[in-house]
Amino acid sequence: MPEIVRRRLASLENWLDPYSWVVTAVVVVIAAVLRLNGITGAKGYVFDEVYYPTDAWDMLTHGVEWDPEKTNGPAYVVHPPLGKWLIALGEKAFGNNELGWRFPVAVAGTLMIAILIRVAYRMFHSIVLAGTAGLLMTLDGFQLVLSRTSLLDIFLGLFVLASFAAIVLDRDHYRRRLLHALEDSYDRDSMPKMPRIVPWWLLAAGVLLGLACGVKWSALFFLPFFGALVVVWRVQARRSAGIEGPLLAGLVRDLGWGVLSVVLTFVTYLATWTGWFVTDDGWFRHYREANGLSEPPVIGTLLNLWHYHQEAYGFHSGLTSHHPYQSWPWQWLLLGRPVNFFFPPNVTGCGETRCAREILLLGTPILWWSFLPALAALIWFGIARRDWRAYAILTGAAAGLLPWFYYAIKDGRTMFSFYALPALPFLILAVVYVLGAVMTPPDGMATGPARTDRQLTGVVVAGVYVTLVALCFAYFYPLFVGQLIPYDSWLSRLWLGNRWF
Repeated sequence: MPEIVRRRLASLENWLDPYSWVVTAVVVVIAAVLRLNGITGAKGYVFDEVYYPTDAWDMLTHGVEWDPEKTNGPAYVVHPPLGKWLIALGEKAFGNNELGWRFPVAVAGTLMIAILIRVAYRMFHSIVLAGTAGLLMTLDGFQLVLSRTSLLDIFLGLFVLASFAAIVLDRDHYRRRLLHALEDSYDRDSMPKMPRIVPWWLLAAGVLLGLACGVKWSALFFLPFFGALVVVWRVQARRSAGIEGPLLAGLVRDLGWGVLSVVLTFVTYLATWTGWFVTDDGWFRHYREANGLSEPPVIGTLLNLWHYHQEAYGFHSGLTSHHPYQSWPWQWLLLGRPVNFFFPPNVTGCGETRCAREILLLGTPILWWSFLPALAALIWFGIARRDWRAYAILTGAAAGLLPWFYYAIKDGRTMFSFYALPALPFLILAVVYVLGAVMTPPDGMATGPARTDRQLTGVVVAGVYVTLVALCFAYFYPLFVGQLIPYDSWLSRLWLGNRWF
């Protein structure tokens, strides 16, 4: 087989490299400590914790969301159940308290960092860059706050990233199986043929995306983007293998497996509604029967659920009421309007006359303000290098951000900066890609006497950048975790003044 074909179809083979797992473990431990230490410090419900932990506790008793105060009956909610069931696991283990409802989000936030490290290692084949990706997310205040507050978005981000990881593994699996089939073909001196490949990772991606949809519907934004990536990657693999008609050669099979993956997404999503299905108490559970319509088994239940979805979608699309911390998508990467999660009045005990204590959903500024330049550079690298990694990262970032621009312009619905959480891993990967390009000369990395000044300069620049992010994170840390500090110290951290409070 020609060596150029072998190189083009090459994938990561040493994924069990112990050093990469040591780096993963070290960063994950740091992340876990930051996310769990003092997690119960803010007493009571923080921001939207007034909704999700209370729903989760009621679901443990009734199987569905409940309204014990007004109607002592089922509650009308507009988000799917899975995120609340995951919160309920913590409440089941630790009780209906701050540890119970925040522990699951801390675990999810930590797992998100672990997956990002492994994805980065898979894409860049570099322990340094993989560790950098994990460290940057560990030191991001935005992800930290959402990993310490019982909202749904951290679960959404976890499952979306896991789905992306699965399609990256599917890419490697497809190319590896194709390479092995080609080696057999060349050994037999026959024309290369398409092997029959069961894409287990693609099917897993469908299940994981279904879980993401079971947390929030916005996960659906990623479905067409990830689907397009899979098709493009497979066509490129067949072209690299020299298979005649690479677009059509496996297209029917690709579409078939793609449809099955989407079916698994749908089935998994329905499974997250199990509590609603197996009880008679859920909201709109017997809507058709209550309104004099026929309600045959199974079909009637699904029609009732469809009506529920129609009503919930109407709520979301019509939600345009003003909120003091709402923001527009074009403000998110600029940190134009962070969300104040916690700011108790009249706090004392900081050693000064006036004190302050706040949990502010704010991305680490140096990191977040580098996202736009990194995306611009990534577009350039994607065009100049025709690098699959560049457009894969751009695709994930686009899926996480662009649909919100559409809805903001279309109907001006109320939005918040935490909607950007699923895009965060791709934005960090964009930064890491650029750092890798800065550190790597055109001829590749070298060691010892062969190391060039360009390579040394790039390593220094990347090291200085990560150090500045770490120092910036440390400076804003009191605002990420609600530490008690003097009022003047708190005020000095509001770099954009009233926009940040």
